[in-house]
Amino acid sequence: MDALDLARWQFGVTTVYHFLFVPLTIGLGVFVAGLQTAWHRTGKDHYLTLTKFFGKLFLINFAMGVVTGIVQEFQFGMNWSEYSTFVGDVFGAPLALEALLAFFMESTFLGLWIFGWDRLPKRLHLAAIWAAAIGSNISAYFILAANAWMKHPVGYEVVNGRARMTDLWAVLTNPTALVQIPHVVAAAFVVAGGFILAVSGYRILRERGVAAIGRRTAAAAVGDGDAAVPPRRRADMWRTSLRGALVMTALAGVVVAGTGDLSGQLLHEQQPMKLAAAEGLARDTAGASFTIVPGVEVPGLLSLLSAHDPGATVQGIEDIQRRYEEQFGPADYTPNLPVIFWSFRVMFGFGMVTVGLSVLGLWLTRKRRGPSRGQTAAPVPVPVPSWFARACVLALPLPVAAIIAGWLLSEIGRQPWTVQGELLTAASVSPGVGLTEVAISLALFTVLYGVLAVAEAVLLVRHVKAGPEMPPAPRDPAVASDSDTDSGAAPLAPTLMY
Repeated sequence: MDALDLARWQFGVTTVYHFLFVPLTIGLGVFVAGLQTAWHRTGKDHYLTLTKFFGKLFLINFAMGVVTGIVQEFQFGMNWSEYSTFVGDVFGAPLALEALLAFFMESTFLGLWIFGWDRLPKRLHLAAIWAAAIGSNISAYFILAANAWMKHPVGYEVVNGRARMTDLWAVLTNPTALVQIPHVVAAAFVVAGGFILAVSGYRILRERGVAAIGRRTAAAAVGDGDAAVPPRRRADMWRTSLRGALVMTALAGVVVAGTGDLSGQLLHEQQPMKLAAAEGLARDTAGASFTIVPGVEVPGLLSLLSAHDPGATVQGIEDIQRRYEEQFGPADYTPNLPVIFWSFRVMFGFGMVTVGLSVLGLWLTRKRRGPSRGQTAAPVPVPVPSWFARACVLALPLPVAAIIAGWLLSEIGRQPWTVQGELLTAASVSPGVGLTEVAISLALFTVLYGVLAVAEAVLLVRHVKAGPEMPPAPRDPAVASDSDTDSGAAPLAPTLMY
């Protein structure tokens, strides 16, 4: 093992760890903004309670994402100076826009939202969280546009061994970026939706457990404030968050599927080696089959997915290797085949299960009318089945594993290139950094990230277990009935939680 191998391991480990927080930030921000919008429009207390509860989870995740993201910038100078020299003139513009426009917008308005409770007018406070959420998504756009340039470089020329940007608009509207950005952002919403489903499912099960052990024990278990609120009212609140997450996950899953289809076509044209590695296709094949798992194949499906033609020819690994040697010179242009093959199947399989779970949940929790045929009453919300709530909790790792597998497929599948067709990974590493220096920094980063992982897990679990600060139940018995109707009174002013 040499310095290049350790540098790749270090960047891979830190990037995957950082990528755990990015999808939650993108999706949770919009979800919290949606909850606060619902409170602003309806005045119902449970929307305010959910806004503050998931808002705190969003802030914990955002802070950890910022801390872990800073490390990425140091590694460009530490271990990848030749890569930085080559791409610097191209990456400068999108990364500067990300920092000065998107991140500045995101962090500034998030600060206003955190400290603006009871200080800003309701509309301005609502606008602040929307601006922060939009800033997160704009930030993702610029980062992914830069990443897409590495897969399909456009709008540049090479001068004295460095890529020089000639067309910023071409970089920002790279066809690879225009497909990759909605695909990754939609996948982030699936991950955030899975997280919200797990939290809501856990709280539903906890509330039912509290309701079963009696009021006095419940007061000791969840706090006097929670116990003062009827169990049905608490359960309905979590049903609201669960239903919102189900809708978000299902809709995002449709976008992921559609952009995934477009991604397959782009791989067929721009990165044929990655497509061949994902299937394990050795030779150029017309009407190529798709392997579900080893031994189970669907004839013509790979050609259909990659070119929308079941008889189309898909390039194979060995033939691509031969053509690349003729074009770029002798080298091993084949990525890690087992990693690429199984990453694709983990991404596709776990993602499908998560989206399927959301569609099933929408059906199970739909509103139904009463049993009488001639009844004209409003539809009655169906309680969330306990088994489905448990399934939501158990399914939490699936979307996370799916999006990480997708990122591994995207980045490892590009090897041995850091910039497709222009710069090899072996030529990107810092020449003055040896094996010992990289090993020390890798060990330090691993220990640091391990500590941060424990801190993140403790904070999230503690907050989820504690639950939100529930407003007290109305004193009027006629209003405090165990129903879906709110008191109609003005919601309590939220305390400064953060």
